[in-house]
Amino acid sequence: MNNAKFATALHILTLLDLAKGQRLSSEWIAGSINLNPALVRKEISNLRKLGFISSKEGNGGGCMLARPSAEILLSEIYKAVRTPPLLGRSNTPNPSCIVGRQINEHLDELYTEAELSLTSKLEKKTLKEFGEKFKSVS
Repeated sequence: MNNAKFATALHILTLLDLAKGQRLSSEWIAGSINLNPALVRKEISNLRKLGFISSKEGNGGGCMLARPSAEILLSEIYKAVRTPPLLGRSNTPNPSCIVGRQINEHLDELYTEAELSLTSKLEKKTLKEFGEKFKSVS
Protein backbone atom coordinates (compact mmCIF):
# COMPACT_ATOMS: atom_id res chain seq x y z
CA MET A 1 0.00 0.00 0.00
CA ASN A 2 1.19 3.47 -0.78
CA ASN A 3 0.23 4.88 2.62
CA ALA A 4 -0.62 3.82 6.14
CA LYS A 5 -4.22 5.07 6.43
CA PHE A 6 -5.78 1.60 6.16
CA ALA A 7 -3.26 0.05 8.54
CA THR A 8 -3.76 2.87 11.05
CA ALA A 9 -7.56 2.70 10.84
CA LEU A 10 -7.50 -1.10 11.19
CA HIS A 11 -5.11 -0.84 14.17
CA ILE A 12 -7.41 1.66 15.92
CA LEU A 13 -10.58 -0.32 15.22
CA THR A 14 -8.99 -3.61 16.29
CA LEU A 15 -7.89 -2.06 19.59
CA LEU A 16 -11.42 -0.80 20.17
CA ASP A 17 -12.88 -4.20 19.32
CA LEU A 18 -10.58 -5.96 21.77
CA ALA A 19 -11.43 -3.40 24.47
CA LYS A 20 -14.94 -4.93 24.58
CA GLY A 21 -16.86 -1.67 25.03
CA GLN A 22 -14.33 0.00 27.30
CA ARG A 23 -13.44 3.52 26.11
CA LEU A 24 -9.82 4.00 25.04
CA SER A 25 -8.06 7.36 25.02
CA SER A 26 -6.28 8.69 21.95
CA GLU A 27 -3.05 8.78 23.97
CA TRP A 28 -3.36 5.08 24.80
CA ILE A 29 -4.11 4.23 21.17
CA ALA A 30 -1.24 6.43 19.97
CA GLY A 31 1.11 4.50 22.28
CA SER A 32 0.06 1.24 20.67
CA ILE A 33 0.48 2.53 17.13
CA ASN A 34 3.60 4.50 18.05
CA LEU A 35 2.25 7.66 16.45
CA ASN A 36 1.82 11.23 17.63
CA PRO A 37 -1.50 11.48 19.56
CA ALA A 38 -2.55 14.45 17.40
CA LEU A 39 -2.35 12.27 14.28
CA VAL A 40 -4.32 9.53 16.04
CA ARG A 41 -6.99 12.05 17.12
CA LYS A 42 -7.30 13.17 13.50
CA GLU A 43 -7.82 9.60 12.36
CA ILE A 44 -10.26 8.92 15.21
CA SER A 45 -12.22 12.00 14.14
CA ASN A 46 -12.33 10.70 10.58
CA LEU A 47 -13.46 7.23 11.72
CA ARG A 48 -16.13 8.85 13.89
CA LYS A 49 -17.44 10.86 10.91
CA LEU A 50 -17.53 7.63 8.89
CA GLY A 51 -19.65 5.94 11.59
CA PHE A 52 -17.11 3.41 12.87
CA ILE A 53 -16.39 5.07 16.24
CA SER A 54 -18.30 6.88 18.94
CA SER A 55 -16.44 9.10 21.36
CA LYS A 56 -16.93 11.00 24.58
CA GLU A 57 -14.78 13.88 25.75
CA GLY A 58 -13.74 14.75 29.29
CA ASN A 59 -13.40 12.62 32.43
CA GLY A 60 -14.06 8.98 31.61
CA GLY A 61 -13.98 9.84 27.94
CA GLY A 62 -12.40 8.09 25.05
CA CYS A 63 -13.68 6.19 22.07
CA MET A 64 -15.27 2.87 21.32
CA LEU A 65 -16.77 1.09 18.33
CA ALA A 66 -20.07 2.57 17.19
CA ARG A 67 -21.34 -0.80 15.95
CA PRO A 68 -20.53 -4.46 16.49
CA SER A 69 -17.28 -5.61 14.93
CA ALA A 70 -19.06 -8.61 13.39
CA GLU A 71 -20.98 -6.11 11.22
CA ILE A 72 -17.92 -4.22 9.97
CA LEU A 73 -16.28 -5.62 6.83
CA LEU A 74 -12.61 -4.94 6.24
CA SER A 75 -13.57 -3.82 2.72
CA GLU A 76 -15.80 -1.15 4.26
CA ILE A 77 -12.87 0.21 6.27
CA TYR A 78 -10.56 0.10 3.25
CA LYS A 79 -13.02 1.91 0.98
CA ALA A 80 -13.69 4.54 3.64
CA VAL A 81 -10.05 5.51 4.24
CA ARG A 82 -8.22 4.62 1.05
CA THR A 83 -6.51 7.30 -0.93
CA PRO A 84 -6.30 6.13 -4.51
CA PRO A 85 -4.56 4.91 -6.44
CA LEU A 86 -3.61 1.62 -4.87
CA LEU A 87 -0.49 0.99 -6.97
CA GLY A 88 0.66 4.54 -7.52
CA ARG A 89 0.19 7.20 -10.10
CA SER A 90 0.99 7.14 -13.76
CA ASN A 91 3.18 9.79 -15.28
CA THR A 92 2.87 11.99 -18.35
CA PRO A 93 4.65 9.85 -20.93
CA ASN A 94 5.81 10.76 -24.40
CA PRO A 95 2.77 10.48 -26.73
CA SER A 96 5.09 9.72 -29.65
CA CYS A 97 6.19 6.47 -27.99
CA ILE A 98 4.18 3.31 -28.70
CA VAL A 99 4.20 2.47 -24.98
CA GLY A 100 3.91 6.06 -23.78
CA ARG A 101 0.72 6.82 -25.66
CA GLN A 102 -1.04 3.70 -24.32
CA ILE A 103 0.50 3.07 -20.90
CA ASN A 104 -1.97 5.04 -18.77
CA GLU A 105 -4.97 3.31 -20.32
CA HIS A 106 -3.48 -0.13 -19.64
CA LEU A 107 -2.31 0.86 -16.15
CA ASP A 108 -5.81 2.08 -15.28
CA GLU A 109 -7.22 -1.29 -16.35
CA LEU A 110 -4.58 -3.16 -14.34
CA TYR A 111 -5.14 -0.97 -11.27
CA THR A 112 -8.90 -1.50 -11.44
CA GLU A 113 -8.44 -5.28 -11.60
CA ALA A 114 -6.03 -5.23 -8.64
CA GLU A 115 -8.40 -3.04 -6.60
CA LEU A 116 -11.33 -5.38 -7.30
CA SER A 117 -9.25 -8.39 -6.29
CA LEU A 118 -8.22 -6.74 -3.03
CA THR A 119 -11.70 -5.52 -2.10
CA SER A 120 -13.30 -8.88 -2.91
CA LYS A 121 -10.90 -10.53 -0.44
CA LEU A 122 -11.54 -7.87 2.22
CA GLU A 123 -15.32 -8.31 1.77
CA LYS A 124 -14.98 -11.83 3.15
CA LYS A 125 -13.54 -10.81 6.52
CA THR A 126 -15.04 -8.84 9.38
CA LEU A 127 -13.28 -6.69 11.94
CA LYS A 128 -14.31 -9.28 14.55
CA GLU A 129 -12.58 -12.08 12.60
CA PHE A 130 -9.46 -9.95 12.19
CA GLY A 131 -9.49 -9.06 15.91
CA GLU A 132 -9.64 -12.72 16.89
CA LYS A 133 -6.00 -13.02 15.81
CA PHE A 134 -4.96 -10.96 18.85
CA LYS A 135 -5.09 -11.40 22.61
CA SER A 136 -7.25 -9.10 24.74
CA VAL A 137 -6.20 -5.51 25.40
CA SER A 138 -4.78 -5.15 28.89
